[in-house]
Amino acid sequence: MAAERPVCPSCGAEAAVGATQCQSCGAPIVPPAGDGIARAAGPGERGGDARPSGAELTRRIARLQQWAEAAEPLEITIPSVPAWAEEAARTGASPEAWFEVIRGIERLAQLKIVAALEGWEKLAKNRLTRLEAYAVDGRLEREQIDDTLHAARGGDIAQALQIFHQVDRVLSLKERHLDQAREELERLVSLLRDMEALGLPTPLEPAAVAEDLERELRQGRLAALKQELRAVRLQAVNRLKVGLPEYVSRYGDYLVSERNDGTPVELEAAELARAARDFARGRPEEALRRLRVLAQVHGSAPRPAAGPTGPARP
Repeated sequence: MAAERPVCPSCGAEAAVGATQCQSCGAPIVPPAGDGIARAAGPGERGGDARPSGAELTRRIARLQQWAEAAEPLEITIPSVPAWAEEAARTGASPEAWFEVIRGIERLAQLKIVAALEGWEKLAKNRLTRLEAYAVDGRLEREQIDDTLHAARGGDIAQALQIFHQVDRVLSLKERHLDQAREELERLVSLLRDMEALGLPTPLEPAAVAEDLERELRQGRLAALKQELRAVRLQAVNRLKVGLPEYVSRYGDYLVSERNDGTPVELEAAELARAARDFARGRPEEALRRLRVLAQVHGSAPRPAAGPTGPARP
């Protein structure tokens, strides 16, 4: 049997089999059911001889609305049944014709959702590749991505969108944990480098800490990494409780001597006070950032003089 030729819904002209656009008016062509995309059978739909009911119409329109809401994260707008068309289908003398229109809208919606899920599949697998580079297991998510496309192409749009939401939530959760660990690692290494640049004693050498922590992160040992981050940060803050007040005091004396020599240092003194306040409020990273900028712009405070037993520890 020859394939059914699609008909343009705008001008009524017949189009070639497989065509997606009318050659006469340029309007998009709705492919007949079974042409590559399975038509989702409506609840209560039986055979061609059964007369459509109002309840079936309500279910089909509600299903389109559910598809539209579930597809919002894909950033697409799928076709819907206008209110006037719904009313005409309920009260008109030829409901069968309106049901054909609704079935066409369903096929267009399905085509658009499948295309959006195919684009999402590529992005999701790229996200998985990044996670797997940090030893995060993504085998289950890869299988579920394939299940999503299989369900959508088979006409089970509701199931496809449900799996899509589940996979997307899991990927977002894993990415958030990884990004948080990365951010904490970079903040800690920056803190140690600022301490080193200011001549304050550090618990560990920053480059060695960065290498060790990066290795932990690449191996996917996020729980162990977070414990190590907390331990090293605590050591650094304890060192700062001893070294930072002395540094601020020495820098304050340095600014006083400059002011006595006629140099205006009001802005520098205010920035020094802000750094001390940040540290007192539990923000050591911000305090050191201010002190390092101050040292770069205005100059470093003199190092403490060597005692009779040798040079002081930096």
